[in-house]
Amino acid sequence: MILKCAIIDDEPLALELMESYVKKTPFLELHGKYSSAVMALNEIRFDHIELIFLDIQMPDLNGLEFSRLLPPDSRVIFTTAFGQYAIDGFKANALDYLLKPVNYNEFLTAARKALEWFTLKHQAKASVLPEKDFIYVKSDYKLVQVRLDDILYIEGLKDYLKIYLESEPRPILTLASMKTMEERLPSPRFMRVHRSYIVQMDKVKTLDKGQIVFGKNRIPISDTYKTEVASYLNKYTL
Repeated sequence: MILKCAIIDDEPLALELMESYVKKTPFLELHGKYSSAVMALNEIRFDHIELIFLDIQMPDLNGLEFSRLLPPDSRVIFTTAFGQYAIDGFKANALDYLLKPVNYNEFLTAARKALEWFTLKHQAKASVLPEKDFIYVKSDYKLVQVRLDDILYIEGLKDYLKIYLESEPRPILTLASMKTMEERLPSPRFMRVHRSYIVQMDKVKTLDKGQIVFGKNRIPISDTYKTEVASYLNKYTL
């Protein structure tokens, strides 16, 4: 894995030293060096720089202030001659903190820590299965594909579920629990509104007297889920 990195330091000698360290580290790729945070801001924010070696004490915009303006996918290793900034540096979610003058062993240890952090992050992303737009359910000894966009709501009946669809006049009956179904469906698109009901919130057109209305059918919203449902609806209410 190669990390795209940048260096920001207002001291020319420190900038040159850090550049030489980056160039001899095989998993780092230098995409910019800057003598001020103001100069670097726009380029780094839009160039998807992963790792920034960042001096703290600089004019106009210091390193701590600059770090708060970075996109969430960028990470910082602070470099400074002043040890009193260490706590502030870690509060700013830095991966490491290097005290000047920085030797190569210290630099390499910090860079490897960054490589490990980004490697774990990419592995975590790769392990998450992409969300499908359908599920399979067992019904009448068959495996039936149900498109998520077609679901209006799901009703729990002891050991069975009824899945009500826009495209079918009769619900699909399947042997499953509400808990299992709730875990399989993406939230908050699908929301539990009652111990016996899960509703696709995008399909809700009418609410009347604390009930969700689907044609002739009314679905109660129980006290247990009322706050969560109200919070969701308030986001889209004028």
